[in-house]
Amino acid sequence: MTTPILNSSVPGNIQKKSLEGTHIAISGLIGAGKTTLAVALGKVLNLPTYFEEVIDNLYLQDFYKDPKKYGFQLQIYLLNSRFQQQQQIIWQARGGVQDRTIYEDSVFAKMLNESGLLDDRDYNTYCKLFQNLSNFMRRPDLIIHLDVSPEKSLERIKLRNRDCEKDVSLEYLQNLYNAYHEFLQDISRYIPVIRINWSEFVDPEQLAQMIKAEYESMRFMNQINPPTFGNGPTTNKIISTPKDL
Repeated sequence: MTTPILNSSVPGNIQKKSLEGTHIAISGLIGAGKTTLAVALGKVLNLPTYFEEVIDNLYLQDFYKDPKKYGFQLQIYLLNSRFQQQQQIIWQARGGVQDRTIYEDSVFAKMLNESGLLDDRDYNTYCKLFQNLSNFMRRPDLIIHLDVSPEKSLERIKLRNRDCEKDVSLEYLQNLYNAYHEFLQDISRYIPVIRINWSEFVDPEQLAQMIKAEYESMRFMNQINPPTFGNGPTTNKIISTPKDL
């Protein structure tokens, strides 16, 4: 059994607060296990859960077949959809566990631009729209990133066998993996981040309990010095799962 490793990154301005009303975002590659963990965290923390729209996405299957043609349309569709979801979380004022956030959309858009699948004109338009919407957004209290390799991601995509994902390529996932590395370096300066090595699934509710304990310890710290990635203040902790997992 592989032991999940929880690496925590804590910005200096984190405040002590109750978990009630906490907004937790789960990030990671396609097929990383975000939905599974979101359900478990929602149960353990008694928070509502918000899921990524996949099956009803009007552009996703077309995008995977022809990303250059449909990249801009998909990014605008997702930006609007996630903005609506984030507004719902804010106005309901109950917090929640969110399966992918609006901030991750910028990861996909940047990767598409750098790969030549989204031209500079469309990318700049997307960025300006994102900046305008950001005036009405609130950052999550915590980001949980599920670390899996592009190869493992593709393996899980094939196992779940969704029609809309059948054209996802390993190259696309590798580019996305690299883009996430840059995203986490940047976002950890503003939002606490817990990175989980989840190459193999463990019991999601037990993992959720581990995350809860880790976040509760993070909330009482103003700054932690040893870096794990980037230049942000971070800490490393290896938390063993129960032996019967």
